[in-house]
Amino acid sequence: MSTRRTFMQNIAALPALSGAMSQLLSAATSSQSTAGPSAPRSAQALQVIEQGILTHCQPGTRRANLIIPTVTVLSNGTLLATCRAGTTKDCDDETVELYESRDGGRVWRERPFPAPTSANGKRGSANICYLTEIEPRHLLAATMFVDRETYPGKPLFNPDTEGCLPMSILLADSFDFGETWSPWRLVPMPAEIGPPSLTTAIMKLRDGTLAMSIETDKNYEDRSKWLQKVVLFHSKDKGKTWGPPVTVGRDPTGRIFNWDQRAAVAPDGRIVTFVWTFDSRTDTYLNMHRRISSDGGYTWSVADDLGFTDQAAHPAIFPDGRVVLAFVDRFKTHSIRARWAKDVAAPFPPETEAILYSQQTAARKDFMKGTTSESLVDMALWSYGLPYCEALPDGDAIVVYYAGTPKAMDIHWARLRLP
Repeated sequence: MSTRRTFMQNIAALPALSGAMSQLLSAATSSQSTAGPSAPRSAQALQVIEQGILTHCQPGTRRANLIIPTVTVLSNGTLLATCRAGTTKDCDDETVELYESRDGGRVWRERPFPAPTSANGKRGSANICYLTEIEPRHLLAATMFVDRETYPGKPLFNPDTEGCLPMSILLADSFDFGETWSPWRLVPMPAEIGPPSLTTAIMKLRDGTLAMSIETDKNYEDRSKWLQKVVLFHSKDKGKTWGPPVTVGRDPTGRIFNWDQRAAVAPDGRIVTFVWTFDSRTDTYLNMHRRISSDGGYTWSVADDLGFTDQAAHPAIFPDGRVVLAFVDRFKTHSIRARWAKDVAAPFPPETEAILYSQQTAARKDFMKGTTSESLVDMALWSYGLPYCEALPDGDAIVVYYAGTPKAMDIHWARLRLP
């Protein structure tokens, strides 16, 4: 798959393709693994010391596809994780589930969570949820809500226009570490944003300001050229109100897309972002790019090519400034990997790399002919991904991600140790 349009078409076709895809993958189960091929390990490499399943899917139910995991470390030592559950990767029965771990991420149990089912008087679904502890005990949940009523039965992405269903950002507060939650409230968005995509957890800056990363999209029937950008909104009152958007990344020509921005705050207050970069003229995914802000997200460095592909995770940043960055290398090695750097502005050397998951079935593409077969392989490429990293109090990093087949995707976890 080389274009966003192809991705949209494949997601829309997923229910029809998944049966054939499952047959393909069942013949190649031995080629899937949660560890890479054996090779001498560099002394600087991250070490995968433990792995497991955070929550198992239930094929044939509305929990068949578990995707978009997140993990948050609370001030009391508890870990909270969220994920999106649904019949398929794009469906109107999707919802958000909440889990907790009290042993550093090894054992998880589900918690009740009031995922929204309506907003602005429209029926819909919760697609993503990020949690941020903005004060001890005080959590802020941010959810991307999809309106499923305005265009009933339509896919999230319009493959003809590259527009999105109407979406909105909803917030809720918990003052007891996520045991109970306030009603959901809407974050107003200026018209220039279009349907807002929530791309990373809300950040708490050193002065207490909150920063929310939003990616712009086109309205569902808009056939104009897509001039995508990613912005930050700032709040000085714990998320009750938000200031105007501040542009982080954009190409005024519309050629380069800055997708899925992941962001975090360094110990010295700098903000670092990583984006999945796409060249629409050549239909190619470029290397990941990094930007850094030293003034709370109001001005940014020039995008820095990291030298490797392709889709970044939310990074784990440690108190000493070191950074663990997991990423999906979907089109070359077909795997989920992680590297570390000494600082948010430092290189991520290849010798620091560890392999978390390998999807070897993608290599079968050479043996398949025709549009349908190519689509099936594309579906294999999209049946794993979206890692999310967090630094643990004991000095390890935890990464959560989804993996499986188009009909059955679980949420996995891995614990990484720095050298």
